[in-house]
Amino acid sequence: MQKSFLLYFLITTVGIVFIGRLFQLQIIKGESYDPLHNAAVKTIFDYPERGYIYDRNGVLLVANQLSYDVMIQPNKVKYIDTLEFCKLLKIDREDFVKRYNKASRYASYLPSVFLKQLAKEDFAFLQEKLHKYDGFFIQKRVIRQYPINAAANVLGYIGEVNEQLAKSNTYYEAGELIGKDGIEKQYEDYLRGSKGKKIFNRNNLNKITGSFKNGEQDTLAKRGKDLTLTLDIELQQYAQKLMTGKRGGIVAIEPSTGEILALVTAPSYNPNMLVGRKRSKNSAILMDPKSLEKPTYDRGLKASYPPGSPFKIMNALIGLQEGIISEQTSFYCYNGYRYGNRKNEFMGCHCDIFGRPIQLKTAISKSCNSYFANTYKRIVEKNNKPSLGLDNWSAHVKSFGLGNYLGYDLPQGSPGLIPTGKYYDDMYKYSWNASTNISNAIGQGEVQTTPIQLANFTAAIANKGYFFTPHILKDIDKRPIENASFTERKQTTIDEKHFSPIIEAMYEVFKTGTGKWSQVKGIEICGKTGTSENYTIVNGKRIKLEDHSILVAFAPKDNPKIAIAIFVENGGYGSTIAAPITSLMIEKYLNGKISKATKHRETRMLNISLQEEYNKLIPKIETVAARG
Repeated sequence: MQKSFLLYFLITTVGIVFIGRLFQLQIIKGESYDPLHNAAVKTIFDYPERGYIYDRNGVLLVANQLSYDVMIQPNKVKYIDTLEFCKLLKIDREDFVKRYNKASRYASYLPSVFLKQLAKEDFAFLQEKLHKYDGFFIQKRVIRQYPINAAANVLGYIGEVNEQLAKSNTYYEAGELIGKDGIEKQYEDYLRGSKGKKIFNRNNLNKITGSFKNGEQDTLAKRGKDLTLTLDIELQQYAQKLMTGKRGGIVAIEPSTGEILALVTAPSYNPNMLVGRKRSKNSAILMDPKSLEKPTYDRGLKASYPPGSPFKIMNALIGLQEGIISEQTSFYCYNGYRYGNRKNEFMGCHCDIFGRPIQLKTAISKSCNSYFANTYKRIVEKNNKPSLGLDNWSAHVKSFGLGNYLGYDLPQGSPGLIPTGKYYDDMYKYSWNASTNISNAIGQGEVQTTPIQLANFTAAIANKGYFFTPHILKDIDKRPIENASFTERKQTTIDEKHFSPIIEAMYEVFKTGTGKWSQVKGIEICGKTGTSENYTIVNGKRIKLEDHSILVAFAPKDNPKIAIAIFVENGGYGSTIAAPITSLMIEKYLNGKISKATKHRETRMLNISLQEEYNKLIPKIETVAARG
């Protein structure tokens, strides 16, 4: 009797456990049950097309093309003739074993990429014989195609999802494609679309027996959204062409919106180099850390340079705002500015106005170092408190977006450097004054800026005191972006009334000043040339190299349509290379073409190469002026 009771009790208990487990699987988990890790089902994904990318005028920049990947599910692989299989795939046995082991370590029950992006002819031949190799199948993929060889730094590229990301993000599986840089990375969630999937039941022989739950959990692939960029690809191509044989960065912005019209880094590369099976080989070349060319390094966003003479405009604006100078304030220049107590403390000047009083307009147009050294000294030592004076100066500078990342919608950047009072208090133990860092007066010293920061600074001047956060995305599926950070005005700390005399002085730069040889008939260009000192360290010694050529400008003077900042590394005086390139870009953008009158300027810029100057850097250890 007791044995019978025990038997009934065991049977009842086991029954309750089974019923409870079935209830948990079918009722409690129900729809949330994930069949991907169930050996009794097979999931097949349908990969959507990524969204297309266009420029502001509707020119197609990024399209799609079909690719064929050989996939593997290791737990299904049976004995195969590896020699024959390797011949089909054009790989050796060692490579086969390496790829198989990698797939097994990832997940033996999940499919992953075994060999990516077969050529069409290889795919057709392999498809006829693949039925002989259990555990292997062909997966169609969509990869990128770039109709125009331009803006690789903006567009970015796509690459494979690694195992670490696949384990941390349930959407992706190892071997799938994801945006790795530029727009492809920044707007991945819009561009990728959503995968479709079909789930099938299978028996103990791994044969499909029908749809899982009658297809209730099957989904259709949804194509990615198309993006329109603010970029003017014609202007971008033209700027890249002008920068052939040169290194540096160019950023052009529409002042009234903050839209980026051109974002150039030189040298650059053909975006198609990072597509297909040659991607790995090409990326090793393009991203070689020992290379001084650095084509994948975006100099427009990341390279920090001393801003040089364009920064004098900033000090002029701060001086006007703080009331320590006016338009009529005069300073004398005796070929430079002497400061401190030692004889060698002298800042030279090339403004060619010796021993005569110089006012603000002339100081900007002729780029007088002495004028702005005096202005900076008055700003910093106002109220005889240099640390507080510099903090005030720093706050004004940062209100223009310098010293931070600006908040633009691209994944790369550098904050540059705008020092504060504490910066020098820590450096000099509270024992310093304006003469200690007088180089900040002319955009040298500790001040560091990126091309996009200076372009934004120039746009703020064109707008007489405000700017919009620079951005590269214009609309998504033909719908304008709704991002308050891109449409809200950012006000500087300088009153609007102080910008008019500065703009007039910048206009004078191209009329009679340092930019007069780069005028364009019919276009009123306002700008400021600059030259930034450049050094390198060789065997512990600081060696002077050719200066960087710099220019900031906007045009036309009234109702500006374009603001530009350009840095040409080792390009010499700002009037030599940066100014002609800037005027050509402005003419191209505003007029749509280059006139016969300026054709000679275009020819000269296209033919100038600084490679010989760059070759001097090959045996060098590190550069100082251009950080990064």
